Amino acid sequence: MDQHDRYISPFSTRYASREMQFIFSENNKFRTWRRLWVALARAEQEQGLPITREQIRELESHIDDINYQDAQAREKECRHDVMSHVYAYGLQCPGAKGIIHLGATSCYVGDNTDVILMRDGLLLVRKKLVNVIALLAEFARKYKEMPCLAYTHLQPAQLTTVGKRATLWLSEFQSDLVELDHRLSTLALLGSKGTTGTQASFVELFEGDEEKIKGVEQSIARQLGFDRVVPVSGQTYSRKVDFYVCAALSGIAQSASKFSNDLRILQNFKEMEEPFEKSQIGSSAMPYKRNPMRSERVTSIARYVMVDLLNPAFTAGTQWFERTLDDSANKRVAVAEAFLGVDSILCLLENICDGLVVYPKVVRQRVMNELPFMATENIMMSAVKKGGDRQELHERLRQHSIAAGRAVKEEGLPNDLMERVCGDPAFGLTLEEGMALLQPENFTGRAPQQVEDYLREVIDPILEENRDLLGDKAEINV
Repeated sequence: MDQHDRYISPFSTRYASREMQFIFSENNKFRTWRRLWVALARAEQEQGLPITREQIRELESHIDDINYQDAQAREKECRHDVMSHVYAYGLQCPGAKGIIHLGATSCYVGDNTDVILMRDGLLLVRKKLVNVIALLAEFARKYKEMPCLAYTHLQPAQLTTVGKRATLWLSEFQSDLVELDHRLSTLALLGSKGTTGTQASFVELFEGDEEKIKGVEQSIARQLGFDRVVPVSGQTYSRKVDFYVCAALSGIAQSASKFSNDLRILQNFKEMEEPFEKSQIGSSAMPYKRNPMRSERVTSIARYVMVDLLNPAFTAGTQWFERTLDDSANKRVAVAEAFLGVDSILCLLENICDGLVVYPKVVRQRVMNELPFMATENIMMSAVKKGGDRQELHERLRQHSIAAGRAVKEEGLPNDLMERVCGDPAFGLTLEEGMALLQPENFTGRAPQQVEDYLREVIDPILEENRDLLGDKAEINV
């Protein structure tokens, strides 16, 4: 069948990186199955089972060259993916055929592989997330002192700085990194638990020797780079592990959606823009448009990842006793696509944050359009110091503000509040004195210092600790 005649996931053709696609590829999955069968044979040999070094070498020599055609043909007959690959591996390793998968059940390779792939996926996500954090930190530091409008209810409220707002985005991603590290630190291999989690087959193999049975699990974990296995289980590891991992990925998607939505609004305000390439087309109908397509895509894929979290939640809640198989088809799609989705998001964020554009004059203009309203308390205090009555001045300011606001909204005129106030003898202010009060830098509170403190105390130590991960450059396909 021609590739254009069948469905291909957009994650493969448009969005996800090659690295993440490889992690969840068939080659990586089935090679990991074979690594697990080799680890099992080694561990069983270490504990005294009659498995020869020649058999292990034979298994090792065919870890990477998967004979897919043999496995696929066998699966059509037996309808069992694991046993099909046991059969295919045995064809390549006739001397070791009899000891492949010895004492194990299907979830020995299936579940342990899933845990390994999630670990590797989390590590790749972590690298990209650290780089996004580094880029936003650089941006926050650069613009820590530039005043801009701050909003509540999407209405101008007070002033903040461009850099301080960036620390709000940054803080969300930093909390995601904390959660990611927690998930990595608590991830455990299933081990070799047997059909219902009792290790009965290993009791038979090792004639009830508990230390040898435990030794097999410890050896397998060590060979695969884990320091522990789950202490108790049915045939599978708890499906809540999938939920917890996908929840961490959902958290990143939530942070990314918040950031991308803010940026889309700021691009509408013409204060900031995502990168726009020389030959990029914004609209098929309107040549002048510069649509925030990267940010929109982040929002879109983030929505998919957040909704996808329901899949492992329902799967975890509907497992019967020691296991059922209604998890298998669902988790093949849901868990992999959560990783592919977040990988796609982080590739986009690396690209966006590496080329954020700020338009200082527009930012300043928008500040000055609103600042007279925000400066009314300063105006009132200045007039009180000159002997004015606070209550009377407050009422006058209220009336002037309403009149100026009406002129802006109903007549489309500039904000002339300061001219109105300075023309009112009750305030005793010249226009020059009034305009001198309108210095945006005096209305940003501790925003610049907060940026400095946050970067120094929280972000810089993270970047220093992870400096070997920095410098990642994302390539986006479309």
